[in-house]
Amino acid sequence: MHATQIRQKDGIFYFAGYQAKNLLARVRFISRFYGEGEEIPAARISQDDDVAQFIAKIERTDGAFQRGLSRAKVRQLTNFYETAVSQPAIPGTVLLYTSEKLNFRSNGGGDGDGSGHLSEPASKFLIIDGQHRLAALHFYMLERPQDAATISVPCIIFDGRSEDFAAEMFVIINSTPTRINKSHLIDLYEQVSWAAPDRKFAARLVQKLYGEGDSPLRYRINRLGGRSQRDKWVLQAELFNELHRWVRGKWRSIQVAGGSAKEVPRHYGIVRDFLRAAKNVFGDSVWGKDGYMVTRPVTIKAMIRVCADLARQDNVPEAGRLERWEERLKPWAEMGKMFRDDGFYERFPAKGEVERVVRVHRDLARAAGIEVSKKS
Repeated sequence: MHATQIRQKDGIFYFAGYQAKNLLARVRFISRFYGEGEEIPAARISQDDDVAQFIAKIERTDGAFQRGLSRAKVRQLTNFYETAVSQPAIPGTVLLYTSEKLNFRSNGGGDGDGSGHLSEPASKFLIIDGQHRLAALHFYMLERPQDAATISVPCIIFDGRSEDFAAEMFVIINSTPTRINKSHLIDLYEQVSWAAPDRKFAARLVQKLYGEGDSPLRYRINRLGGRSQRDKWVLQAELFNELHRWVRGKWRSIQVAGGSAKEVPRHYGIVRDFLRAAKNVFGDSVWGKDGYMVTRPVTIKAMIRVCADLARQDNVPEAGRLERWEERLKPWAEMGKMFRDDGFYERFPAKGEVERVVRVHRDLARAAGIEVSKKS
């Protein structure tokens, strides 16, 4: 295909115009999802809803950087294509990615315009940006094939890069509150080179708390940014904020002690043991049960702060730590009734959740005789 080679610093990429039909045959739609039933179910999709059926069939992978498609947005864009006459239907570029190294043959012009012929990858392109526009184009082509045949889509093509590069580009383009939610960004920190090390560290802790078999929060963290229809206790972004708050406050000592490779497993062990001790003390009749606030976000966040306080005072030896901490938290067994839904907000009065987390944190720490950090 005809393309223009573009150089920026050490980077090389390509600009090309793809005919709509050819482009749709060359791209792969992806929707990120999570295991253990955490994907958003498609059970109530109407057989007459072509857009919903299309989205439901999109290849899903936990390794993808895309999150999902909005039916409403696809329909709106399809309608725009139908009504656009004098104005271009797709005025902005679609960003495509392939890990294959493509062959570029320059036309040999001496004016340095960069034009030439670019080979196509053997596998389909991933879409860094433009999934909604291309999904709408798919439906426009079904409904008005003759009109769609006249559309040439401007594309920027990145080749020969790792998927981390594509994920990073996706985050750079979409990292505004209206386009990518905080929960999804946390999933991608590991692949984003410019993410601060302390944020990557906290993100790894969240991932381990979500996935490790011995974690009391396993599969109870809502990684879908508020859209999960499953029973989840805390939003990933909220848990990340608390863990990052703890990590940031002791980041220098974490670096001195060996950095992420050594300290992520150690800090995960601290949080795991603390939450297991809390679970054992509160008991099965309270922990995770409807009618109680023990595993609601406000209390989980408060407990993470108590964990940080206790770890500062009594972290070693690791052997016997769970038993020591269970003994330390024993007074919480008598506090279960304070965490009943009924009257909880009256028992822990506050102006809002931020202040209420502080209040619950201090009450829990006081009951267990744990000194609260002055920074809390």
